[in-house]
Amino acid sequence: MSAVLLAPAKLTLSLRVVGVRDDGFHLIDAEMATVDLADRLTIDPGDGLEVLGVDGGPEVDDGDDNLVRRALALAGRTAQVRVEKVIPAGAGLGGGSADAAAVLRWAGFDDLVAASAIGADVAFCLVGGRARVTGIGEVVESLPFEERTFTLLTPPVGCPTPAVYRRWDEMGGPSGGRGNDLEQAAVDLVPDLARWRDSLAEASGLQPRLAGSGSTWFVEGEFPGGGRRVVRTLPPTFPLA
Repeated sequence: MSAVLLAPAKLTLSLRVVGVRDDGFHLIDAEMATVDLADRLTIDPGDGLEVLGVDGGPEVDDGDDNLVRRALALAGRTAQVRVEKVIPAGAGLGGGSADAAAVLRWAGFDDLVAASAIGADVAFCLVGGRARVTGIGEVVESLPFEERTFTLLTPPVGCPTPAVYRRWDEMGGPSGGRGNDLEQAAVDLVPDLARWRDSLAEASGLQPRLAGSGSTWFVEGEFPGGGRRVVRTLPPTFPLA
């Protein structure tokens, strides 16, 4: 029988880089929240993956490195999976991780350390809600749920997470004045981000923050229009679509 699942995005509300492991992975101390922007997955018997991308966004690789395939392999399962993308790719909203976590929940897999090994945000997406996330993403401490509303603006440019961390290292590990240590590095790496930040600031009258390693900017409150998307936080429950 088919299973239809929702894979909600994550919003990184704050991110501090607190160290670097011997293997080069960065240690973080972050607050993350699940929001009501979600991909839709249909799982059927079989063995394969079909990804329908967001119009106008970067294409999503459906090869062996896709996190859905890696999640199936981790759980020791096979399935025919159709992913209808709504979460923009390369936006810092954890779309691929959310998809992988949805597959792991379907498979009854709940090992957070193993989940984080296929993608740093997969462990949080597996737990959901609101949480403090530490280590390289594998330590997830649930926090009380808060109903909050945010406005997102996602530029049509990507910020590859490894490249942002490399630039952060090259810049000497700057601290972020607005709660995200990676913000300066992301803007230095992709200068066009500043234009979109300023656009959201003008529309909202607030100082935007970068979501994780980018490229999405966000402010608290509702400011729809002009390509901006209003989202609301979700508790750690994952109903069928």
